[in-house]
Amino acid sequence: MTIVNSIFTWIMKKRMHQIELFIKYPYDVQDEWFQTLISTAQHTEWGKKYGYSSIYNQDQFKERVPIQNYESLKPYIEKMMSGEQNVLWPSEIKWFAKSSGTTNDRSKFIPVSEESLEECHFKGGKDLLSMYCDNRPDARIFTGKCLVLGGSHQINQLNTDSCYGDLSAVLIKNLPFWAEFYRTPDMSIALMDNFEEKVEKIARVTIDVNVTNIAGVPTWNLVLAKRILEITGKNNLLEVWPNLEFYFHGAVNFNPYREQFKKLIPSDNMYYLETYNASEGFFGIQDQPNSEELLLMLDYGIYYEFLPMEDLHAENPKTLRLDQVQLNKNYALIISTNAGLWRYMIGDTIKFTSLSPHRIQITGRTKHFINAFGEELIIDNAEKGLAKACLETHAIIRDYTACPIYFEDDEVGGHEWIIEFEQKPDDIERFTDILDQTLREANSDYDAKRYKDMALRRPLLHLAPDNTFYHWMKNRGKLGGQHKVPRLANDRAYVDEILKML
Repeated sequence: MTIVNSIFTWIMKKRMHQIELFIKYPYDVQDEWFQTLISTAQHTEWGKKYGYSSIYNQDQFKERVPIQNYESLKPYIEKMMSGEQNVLWPSEIKWFAKSSGTTNDRSKFIPVSEESLEECHFKGGKDLLSMYCDNRPDARIFTGKCLVLGGSHQINQLNTDSCYGDLSAVLIKNLPFWAEFYRTPDMSIALMDNFEEKVEKIARVTIDVNVTNIAGVPTWNLVLAKRILEITGKNNLLEVWPNLEFYFHGAVNFNPYREQFKKLIPSDNMYYLETYNASEGFFGIQDQPNSEELLLMLDYGIYYEFLPMEDLHAENPKTLRLDQVQLNKNYALIISTNAGLWRYMIGDTIKFTSLSPHRIQITGRTKHFINAFGEELIIDNAEKGLAKACLETHAIIRDYTACPIYFEDDEVGGHEWIIEFEQKPDDIERFTDILDQTLREANSDYDAKRYKDMALRRPLLHLAPDNTFYHWMKNRGKLGGQHKVPRLANDRAYVDEILKML
């Protein structure tokens, strides 16, 4: 296994030269992909509708093709799900990634082409391993197996030739044979529908496997890890898997989970790497060991546009090219992909932390914010406030959500938070004050509304009992996979549901 590990790490490091190319020539690479996407799709139903054969530059593309959301693309996707081909993309579409539907409660079915599997998702997986091996020359992950807690897949009944499932399940089902050899548990368990039964089986079949690395959403991996410790009676995961060295994760901000993982894996040598891999595409990888920034991956068959958040609701919103963006400004991400998503707003907001190379941070969702009083609170603000409050009161958060408290009679408005702690703060009142003060420092609009409690009063916090969010997500049928707790909402639906449970 040591020889095999050496060969694999050498292959992975070779890819770093190609990554350096798109870092050096970002605009050329993006322009090439734009031209390739347009010419490839010109004879599709969509390409004919918008005259792709006579689109020669990005300005013409923006003029002809409106910005899309899932609702506007849904009729075309439904055609593809019923078996029609050459609708949005010319190659045969057999797979659809079922999105967790964070922008609304309905499921979304995102087409996954052969090209997007090979040139985007799998390439991203290889690249994150390349970056890890480059940053860790003594990596030994290929001497053991990767534990993957995936979603489930099922046959799409509209057309027996096509299937859908969580993105993780789609990827597992299509992995090359050599990758399957390095993964645990086997597919029959990994793709089980019942999440709780799956966790139990994975826990029992992997405790005797040489697991060197773990992949998946932090929320659900914590559930699995705790069950493994219950079964084995061990104090931490290193007592179960002594060769564990690497965890790559995505879908949610890792900061609220960091302290919990440190307790589960008490080693300074454990390497954590974040990815930005959505149903719609693989966008970013944390390429530096001491920074939370994500390198924007520019050669994955995706053409990017960036919509300034202040123009989000404009009648004719103007997007920016990669060479027009500025540092530390919030942008809604717009993508055109080799799976047939055209000028598609995926619902995430990002900011650039570096322009050479292009590195980003995810700041939130276009529909996950609180702006009931003009305070424009985004997830990035919330995470900073909670992180500082935890640090200064020795708390560890398991999960949280927040919403507005509307004006009532003579009462001013406010924000209501439900927080489930792994480790409760020394002083909840001090925790609340630090959260409030940090939000004021991070967001001038919030600060202005908090002035003398004129529009916003001090935050109202509820301490949720253990497993509150787990049971809430279970009741909603959203356990496992890429499902995640909605952090901020501009209405009271989620918070009121949870308060009824409490």
